Amino acid sequence: MSESHRRQWRPSTKQWLVLRISVLIVGAGVAAFVILSAVSSASVPAETYVDGVDIGGLSRDEAITVVRERIAKAAARPLEFEEDGQQIVVKPRQAGVWVNAEKTVDPLLAGRFQWIADLLGTERTNVEPVVIVEEEKMSRQIAVFERLLTTTPVASSLSVNGSSVDYSPGRQGTTVDVEELANSIRSLVTEPRAKADVPVIVEEPTVSVANAEAANAFALAAVSGPVKVAGGSAIATIPAAVIGDALSFDVLNGDYVPSLDATVLYEAVSEDLQGSEKPRNARFKVREDGSIRIVPSRAGGGVTEAALAQGVMSALAQEVPEGQKREVVASEGLIPADFTTADAEALGIKDQLSSFTQKFLYAPYRVTNIGQAAEYVDGTLLMPGEVFSMNDTILERTKKNGYTQGAIIGPGGIFVEALGGGVSAATTAVWTAAFFAGMERVFTRAHSVYISRYVQGLEATVAWGNFDMQFRNDSPFPVYISTEMTDTSMTVEFWGTRTYDRVKAQFGPRTKVKKSKTVYRNSNFCNPQPGSPGFHINVDRVFYQGGEEVKRETIKTIYKASPKVICGKKPKKKDKDEDETDEENPQDAPAGDAPAEDAPAGNSADATPATDDGTFENVPAEEVDVG
Repeated sequence: MSESHRRQWRPSTKQWLVLRISVLIVGAGVAAFVILSAVSSASVPAETYVDGVDIGGLSRDEAITVVRERIAKAAARPLEFEEDGQQIVVKPRQAGVWVNAEKTVDPLLAGRFQWIADLLGTERTNVEPVVIVEEEKMSRQIAVFERLLTTTPVASSLSVNGSSVDYSPGRQGTTVDVEELANSIRSLVTEPRAKADVPVIVEEPTVSVANAEAANAFALAAVSGPVKVAGGSAIATIPAAVIGDALSFDVLNGDYVPSLDATVLYEAVSEDLQGSEKPRNARFKVREDGSIRIVPSRAGGGVTEAALAQGVMSALAQEVPEGQKREVVASEGLIPADFTTADAEALGIKDQLSSFTQKFLYAPYRVTNIGQAAEYVDGTLLMPGEVFSMNDTILERTKKNGYTQGAIIGPGGIFVEALGGGVSAATTAVWTAAFFAGMERVFTRAHSVYISRYVQGLEATVAWGNFDMQFRNDSPFPVYISTEMTDTSMTVEFWGTRTYDRVKAQFGPRTKVKKSKTVYRNSNFCNPQPGSPGFHINVDRVFYQGGEEVKRETIKTIYKASPKVICGKKPKKKDKDEDETDEENPQDAPAGDAPAEDAPAGNSADATPATDDGTFENVPAEEVDVG
């Protein structure tokens, strides 16, 4: 091998210079890395933000200071809430809500080599501050909201009387939504300040406010005018007041549901809508051989109650131009009797217990008032143990209930006019028939003065709001009461099953008789009135079984003397046979003939039991207007 090939490579001077410089650079880099890593401490990465505030590159203490100054202080400012006009201010620290700067910053800190990442570049990061909630303080704050804002629902009320609607609106209740309010306070502390609504839970009353308002609007529309009804060839108009009397509202599943009383509607227009034939109730009749037969009921034809109510209800929602009537066509059908043949058969009636006819002189008001009372009494079914009340049966004597002005006994035994005058004839007829049917007397009262058309000691009267006529069916069988009217009489019949063979009345003599006084009345409103004496009389009710007396009741009746009224000036000379005064005295005493037959007996002022001697006191209805 040649000598040239064995020679070793040696760097040139230039190459040595490059090598040395490279070594120096690497050494400096290593030294710088070691130095920077040694002197660096934990810091927040660059491009780090808390709720939009830049804390990137800051040390822990620097970042905490920034969060406190820029975020925590702002979060401590008061919050404003509003609900239903009430404003409530919340101080977050008092509510236990605040921003914790340390817990916000510490999770964000990086280690000693974070400066390398910063040199290489990082993406922007935004974090939410850590909000502390102290539950006990928060509960106390929410309790303030509950105390101020919790309300109880108020139920509405809705009723209709005639053409008037009585409506009291309801009100929703509110309770604070506790969970939502706590979340709201917690989230709002870091938000810009603005009034916030309190989260509440709305509680509806039994009937929702919206439904109650709709039902009130329906009721007002219902009574806003009449409804014209056509049934076949008949046409009738139902007044708004009648619609209101028939309209009612029931609560069903939280809603007002309207309904119409078909009977009220039908009674208002039954005469106008009557079909070709009126319904006829079943009745009892006595055959010549004394047995009982049922006169069958008969259905009528025309617009039925149900069809009328259905048609009117559909018409109430109609909107019609002002001045026009709502109209409806009602279908016709069979109208059943109120008391059918089946009803009569089911009672098991075997006997006519009694029949009594009370006569009276014809007068239009008597026919109206006595006839109306008779209509109310007719068809009364009295089950064993039940009590009959005359006032409850014939209702208050008003025009609405079918009564008119007539003569009644006023204070001092002087006759005056009032609604329902004459119903005492109906009361007497019913009581007398009950007397002979053997019904137990509960409460009866006689007139204060004797009226000649009645049997003395055997009559009864009533006064609305003051006293009643009542008797009880003390038999073990049902009793059916029927009535028949003429222009001069009312007949009452009791039907059932006999428990006594016979009930009779025995009359004692008049005692303690007092003469009638004479009074003069010089007035344009004077009506002459014949006087009647005052006296006491006893009437015995005697019960027979098997031909023998088994029970006796004595009823004592006391009549006051009624004055004779003469219209005109008092004469200068007095009749020695008469007591005279110058009292003023109204109206004519109705005259009439008392039945001549041996009639039943009387009444009583109170419902107390008999005295020790078995006598009932029949105290007169004194100083009270009676029919």
